[in-house]
Amino acid sequence: GQVEESGGGLVQPGGSLTLTCAASGFTGVRRVIGWFRQVPGKEREGLSCIDSSDDWTFYVDSVKGRFGISRDNAKNTVLLQMNNLKPEDTAVYYCAVDAKPTRRCSSWTLRGGDDTDYWGKGTLVTVSS
Repeated sequence: GQVEESGGGLVQPGGSLTLTCAASGFTGVRRVIGWFRQVPGKEREGLSCIDSSDDWTFYVDSVKGRFGISRDNAKNTVLLQMNNLKPEDTAVYYCAVDAKPTRRCSSWTLRGGDDTDYWGKGTLVTVSS
């Protein structure tokens, strides 16, 4: 499988941005798809996840109510809608896909996507005036 993010850029505080994750090679396989971010010098932080089997979603507290994750099955993509962005949201954002049968969104996201093989290269989001 392959994973690719797009949609990053510069946005003013309070603004919105939508990131897109295009994942190929996973058709017909139950998988979890997550969004993560990393700032240089800091650990990777899990943000949100969606389970392909039932579209169950999970958010960490820091983005709950501001970010929304969704799937576009026709385009085989996962979107991360980010609203009310803050300067501390500045980071490189990554999408990851995990198809292990025992993988669960909440624990995987909280552990920063550990032991996951399929990652995109990341897209930079800068929140600044």
